[in-house]
This record gives sequence, structure tokens and C-alpha cells, in this order.
Amino acid sequence: MTVEFLGMGALNDGTETNARSGPVFDKEYTAKLAQVHEQSGFDRVLFAYGSGSPDPAQAAAFAAVHTESLGLLVAHRPNVSAPTFAAKTFATLDHISAGRVAVHFITGGSAADQAAEGDFLSKDERYQRTREYLQIIKKAWSGQERFDYQGEHYRIEDFALDFQPFQQPRPTISFGGSSPAAYRVGAAEADVFALWGETLEGTAEQIESIRKAAADAGRAEAPRIQIAFRPILASSQQKAWQRAEQIAVQLEQRIQGSTVFRHRRSLSNPENSGSQRLLELASQGERFGAALWTKTAQLTGGGGNSNALVGTPEIVAEALLEYLKLGVDIISVRGYDTLQDAKDFGEQVIPLVREEAAKLSAQGTEANLAKKAVA
Repeated sequence: MTVEFLGMGALNDGTETNARSGPVFDKEYTAKLAQVHEQSGFDRVLFAYGSGSPDPAQAAAFAAVHTESLGLLVAHRPNVSAPTFAAKTFATLDHISAGRVAVHFITGGSAADQAAEGDFLSKDERYQRTREYLQIIKKAWSGQERFDYQGEHYRIEDFALDFQPFQQPRPTISFGGSSPAAYRVGAAEADVFALWGETLEGTAEQIESIRKAAADAGRAEAPRIQIAFRPILASSQQKAWQRAEQIAVQLEQRIQGSTVFRHRRSLSNPENSGSQRLLELASQGERFGAALWTKTAQLTGGGGNSNALVGTPEIVAEALLEYLKLGVDIISVRGYDTLQDAKDFGEQVIPLVREEAAKLSAQGTEANLAKKAVA
């Protein structure tokens, strides 16, 4: 059983609980944060996308020259460029980083934020466009033969890249969503399907939906599964929950009269299915199991990665192992103190999870060998 860890490639020290202390693109902080993730055992970091934010591809290129081995997951929306342009942009970045790039494609969960960049398609139309976009990019990355493409949203004649990505056969394609349309598109086209953290039962339900959609699409193997949480760590359970409640107070203070939750996103009636699922879970209670805490999702309207795992490093590691047993392959975390939480999680939780995952993998190998011996 292998496990990968994804951190947050933030461009400044601001979070939902604290205002940034410097510029929006704080280059010194960006480089230091990437280096902390690399030194703390993370496999890669995500550079997020927002309609008015600095370009994540260029930020990732900056981080690439300040790190040696850290992977770079770049978020990208299909509405902002032609797929042929995206194919060469990320292939170029893959060469700059010597093969460390993966791309997370975002269909869009906020009509207001899509409209801010001139995109007025319906949700179903956006998913169809994303599917065509991914098909074109994969075709462009598969060789240097010229090709045509005809779809509902794109028509391309006689295109080919003059070069291929550094990675072979191509960079990893990541995708997220929790609606039936998302399952259909992501399960058919993506290498990694990203989910927000829910209960074990809710996660198992989504994994089953993704696997079924992959089988329906004729895939022999379903996408790998990624799950995201906000870690809240402390040396004891009591201190961890005290810290969690303080974070909740800070969230409430920032929400009142603040623009931190912008783009007219509703805190009570979000458009996207993932946020709706998080709010539905929060309505059933604040705590699930030893560590899962939904109050952060409830306060932020289920915005993005917002459910937390609260506890000592040992408790949080034990909780994450249960998700690995369900079939989760990648664990994504983002703290409320991005840099310090990345350091703490990397030093205190990642080694525990990797050690136990290796034991589970060995046990599985032994069990398979025993079955073969009996047969």
C-alpha cells in the first residue's frame, strides 16, 4: 500500500483565519513554503486557481527553481485558454521542472467566479467542455503526429506539438467533483479523482460511484483517489480541541464583514455538490469518530477543503489509515497556519502514516502469497 501526500503551495501567509502580512504574491514566502514541504516529506504541493489570483502555472515555475524534487500540482480551468495552448504550457513547465508537473483541472463550482472570467455556460455544458479539453490535451501529449478534433465545444484541425512533455507517457491529470456529471467525466478521463474529506461511509460511497463510472466508461482501472482535510494538531487531545475551537472563533470573526469569502458564494446554499455534501454532513453533527470535525465546513459554507481532522499526531494518523484501507491513495492537507502546520504534519504525521501503510502493504502481500500457496 503506497500513499502520497499533497500540501498547499500558497503564495502568501494569509488564510481564512489570518490576514496576509505581505503582498498577494510573496515570493520569499512561496519559496520557503515549497522548501518546507519538500523537507517535511510531502510528495507535491497544489497551486490553486482563482479568477483574480496570480497565475498558478507561473507560480509553480517559480517554486520549481527553488526546490529539487517536490512535485507541482497546478490547478487550471478549461474556460481560460484553448486546450492546445494549455497542452504546450504545461508541457513546457514539465521541462522547466524536469518532470515534476501534474495538472488539476477545475470545471468550476461557482457561477459567479466563472462569470468573472466571461464564462456563462451551464454546469452540464462546463463538464462536457472539460471532457473535450482533457481528450485534446491527452492526444497532444501522446505524440507528435498531427490530429483533428471535433466536439461540441472545440474544433481543431491539423494540430501537433513540436515537443512532448518531459514525463512519459505524460503528466498526471487530476480532477475533482461530487456530482453524477463529475463522476462520469473524471472517472473516464482523469488519473486522479480528488474528493473533500467526509466520513468513512461517505467516502466509500463516492469511491464506489467513481469506480462504477470508470467501469461504465470501459476503463480497466479506475482513477486513484485523493482526499483532503484540514489538520489541527497538538500534543494532547485536549489541546487539539482547544486549538480547534479557537480556529472556529477566528473563522467567525473573519467572516463577519470580511471579503475573504468573496465572489458572492453562498455560505448556506452553495451551488456545487461537494459543498452541499459537506453542509449536509455538518447538519448531522460536529464530530464523527475520534478526529473528524465539521464545524469548519459549516462556518465556511462547505467552501473547498474545509472538514478538519483534530487530535494528536497519532490520532490523526490512525484516522487517515482508515481512509487508506478504503482505497484512498493520496492525502491532501492544508493547515490554518500554512507553513507551520505543513512542517508539523510532515514531521509528526507523515512518518506514522507511511510506516503503518507499509505494514498494511506487507500484510496484504503475505496474505496473497498464502492464498497462492493453498491454491
